Amino acid sequence: MASINFIGGEKGGVGKSVTARLLAQYFIDNGIAFTGFDTDRSHQSFTRFYADYACAVVVDSYEGLDLIVKAFEDNPEQSVIVDLAAQTSAPLSRWIADSDLFGLLVEMGVIVNLWHVMDDGRDAVDLLDKLMDTHGSGPNYIVVQNHGRGADFALLRKSQALQKAEAMGAHVIELPRLHDASMRKIDQANASFWKAINDRDSPQSLGMLERQRVKIWLKKCYESLSRLPV
Repeated sequence: MASINFIGGEKGGVGKSVTARLLAQYFIDNGIAFTGFDTDRSHQSFTRFYADYACAVVVDSYEGLDLIVKAFEDNPEQSVIVDLAAQTSAPLSRWIADSDLFGLLVEMGVIVNLWHVMDDGRDAVDLLDKLMDTHGSGPNYIVVQNHGRGADFALLRKSQALQKAEAMGAHVIELPRLHDASMRKIDQANASFWKAINDRDSPQSLGMLERQRVKIWLKKCYESLSRLPV
């Protein structure tokens, strides 16, 4: 089944774009057709790394957001990834409510996934609670503990927000941390994760052990993604 994946978290710097890029690479490696949308006007990192698959979209315009759903008219069997910039929940929520988007997508047979990418701070837990209060039990919630942005998620594990999420059937996953220097090199080269593993000749290519670490990191991440309704 096709799915639409809103990769959010509301906070800046929690790894939303890395998660969107990771899901894009997972789709590519598994032969899953998809279209990506990048809502970050300042960085547009999703479109930089996966330019053949993603384009920019304006979240404060219904006409812009409507383009996301138009992707299913063009190809109803593909999936969609939406990389949400920080502080986009208000216009997105209005668009979803005014359009009865979840109801429409259910009629179309499209799985709706709301991703909440987290660091280990309390505000990330509070924002998860707010996300569920806003959208209720309609979509799937995917809670991502990003160890690239936090080491101790005890606050989440003890929280009422997590209990509420689990009661709604949320999927809770962990993304392991990739060595900081390797991730910086990938970002500086505007490289996809595929290129990071396979490029050996360019001046910006990773060393042999760095490529191996990225390969192991991807394998661990894919094990988590394979259990999700994407």
